[in-house]
Amino acid sequence: MTTMTQESEARRAELAGFLRSRRERIAPERVGLPRGARRRTPGLRREEVAQLSAVGVTWYTWLEQGRDIQVSPQVADALARALLLDASERAHLFALAGVADPAPGGSCPTVTPALRAMLEQLSPVPACVQNSRYDILAYNATYGRLLCDLDELPPEDRNCMWLSFTNPRWRASVADLPEMNRTMAAKLRASMAGHWNEPAWKALVARLEAASGEFRELWARHEVVAASGRAKYVFNAHVGRLHLEHTNLWLGPMSGPRLVAYVPLDEESRRGVERLAELAPVAA
Repeated sequence: MTTMTQESEARRAELAGFLRSRRERIAPERVGLPRGARRRTPGLRREEVAQLSAVGVTWYTWLEQGRDIQVSPQVADALARALLLDASERAHLFALAGVADPAPGGSCPTVTPALRAMLEQLSPVPACVQNSRYDILAYNATYGRLLCDLDELPPEDRNCMWLSFTNPRWRASVADLPEMNRTMAAKLRASMAGHWNEPAWKALVARLEAASGEFRELWARHEVVAASGRAKYVFNAHVGRLHLEHTNLWLGPMSGPRLVAYVPLDEESRRGVERLAELAPVAA
């Protein structure tokens, strides 16, 4: 079996699962359909999605079965509307269908000496460079101590997804961990739309599924969300609570490599990251 065939089959299977999960979450009343006394299907029936999308029932059934059929941009648009997809879910559907790629991933850049110097110049603001798979490629001294001691970890474990689902110190540092991990899993699935047959991506997901029941449950939901910044609280073991703004500086196309910085949002947090920088004077 060729690599192209394997990728095509993986995409079709993922598209089928995604459509099924979105269909099953929609109550008939939300789209103006009667529930009926004998309904046993969770959410909408396949024929109802086909009706709302103006496509054939057999064709849509084949699509949810992962068969090798083509989806036009017009049909993808109709399905997105029928399934009430938000912007992130719509982009995910188009990427899996292979008819549009509004946020293509980019290859990870080399972490140059200039980029490492930039990270250090940002200190005491914690900062790192991540790729779209959430591998931590480089970091300054403050980030190295922010959520756990990254210097103590082997390079293969310096991945935000892996740490958020398996590392006790990292997990203890994150406020609202369940919601954060739900968002992390959704971001990874959205980023993975263009990488389904790449060994490194498949290996990361397999490793997470083997190690974390929490990840397996979240991954099975097929939720997707675009990468974005947000304010968050971190409970650092050395300096206490920090209120930080997570911001992204894109080094390539959206959902590709980025520089991530955690900017203090109040005076107490600013003093906290300054103390943290003093505790970790050696650059990573």
